[in-house]
Amino acid sequence: MLSQSEIISVLQMLKNENLDVRTVTLGINLFDCVSQQLDNFKANIHNKIKSLASNLVNMCDQVGEKYGIPVVNKRIAVSPIAAVGAPFDASQLVAVAHTLDTVAKEVNVDFIGGFSALVEKGVARGDQALIESIPHALAETERVCASVNVASTAAGINMDAVLMMGQTIKQAAELTGADDGIACAKLCVFANIPQDIPFMAGAYLGIGEPDAVINIGVSGPGVVKKAIDRAIKTEDGIDLRRVSEIIKRTAYKVTRVGELIGREVADNLNIRFGVADLSLAPTPNVGDSVGEIFQSLGLTSIGVPGSTAALALLNNAVKKGGAFASSHVGGLSGAFIPVSEDLNISDSAQNGFLSIEKLEALTSVCSVGLDMVAIPGNTSVDTLAAIIADEMAIGVINKKTTATRLIPVPGKKAGEMAYFGGLLGRATIMPVINATGANQFVRLGGLIPAPIQSLTN
Repeated sequence: MLSQSEIISVLQMLKNENLDVRTVTLGINLFDCVSQQLDNFKANIHNKIKSLASNLVNMCDQVGEKYGIPVVNKRIAVSPIAAVGAPFDASQLVAVAHTLDTVAKEVNVDFIGGFSALVEKGVARGDQALIESIPHALAETERVCASVNVASTAAGINMDAVLMMGQTIKQAAELTGADDGIACAKLCVFANIPQDIPFMAGAYLGIGEPDAVINIGVSGPGVVKKAIDRAIKTEDGIDLRRVSEIIKRTAYKVTRVGELIGREVADNLNIRFGVADLSLAPTPNVGDSVGEIFQSLGLTSIGVPGSTAALALLNNAVKKGGAFASSHVGGLSGAFIPVSEDLNISDSAQNGFLSIEKLEALTSVCSVGLDMVAIPGNTSVDTLAAIIADEMAIGVINKKTTATRLIPVPGKKAGEMAYFGGLLGRATIMPVINATGANQFVRLGGLIPAPIQSLTN
């Protein structure tokens, strides 16, 4: 329970510390829309999404205004299109992406996720078509997001799919070269993808989910930073155990606030409430940064020695606080370190404190992975695939979700800036070892077998 002083602190979070509900995401099952006829399939998708989501944005705004807590993003996640659209070829699935984009604009959501495939153990016909369609689908639409799960602790790493995703990322970047490869900012490659992510670009509605469900994503890195700063300033003899407790209690309060909003939106729409995802997702705004938390903990910058330990402390405390606050915590829930979306992290990369190798080490204890990382445009397909494979290995061996959002920026070299705009921010292009070289390891293909940890039955 919260004390009177802690209730007052929640009000201060709302007023002064950038506390918000980062996203309300409506999951919609599309399996009853399946048809062998493309026009019928598109019409079924359009009609179902329109019928369920037409009042989503207005309801989020009404509930947010009622409590004085803004819902920043309103989004939709649908069943994996590779499964529900399995009869169609790549060009037809691009047309499906246009339908998703059109209906997303009509209901006024920010993004629609679920242009997705799950290929950790093999690539079926529909999966192959969807992966082939991704570059044009993302280049030709504004609000469609894609994700592909290529690995899991239970199945291992599908290296054929990893190489395909290297090729897909390269083509998507080239098709949007005039915008610094922005199509790649809407594409995540996962290991151990959860079925209930409300955050883009990974959101989709898993096979085991209800017909419709409301999931929420709560953020608040600025809130956590201010709580740490206050404690260090006012408490004598504070140590890391106490800091962890402060983060945990702050995460508890943030999660309770978010679930309140999510449940009321769900009740008013007569849709089941799913999970609260407490992820410290930053924005490019000053005061809303995960990177600044590292400085509050006494580090010069994220990326210097001690950063991995600090992130482990932060991620662990956030998860504990969220889990205590709600019986329905899901998604990713922890700390994100998206380079371009966090002004402080972007500056750390620009100032030489943060390399892609250190980022990879940090992803072993964060909630996602190599997120919104701009790299040279001449990075080869082999090297892209190898970076993905390394990140997938971290997830598979450690039984955790990891992902990559890599952006090879066409025509630009390491040290130059890439500009994506809005929530996606800007980033210094990081150097990559063997960027233009070949990599025979990733071209051996096949399946890297599941680790012994997978044998849990």
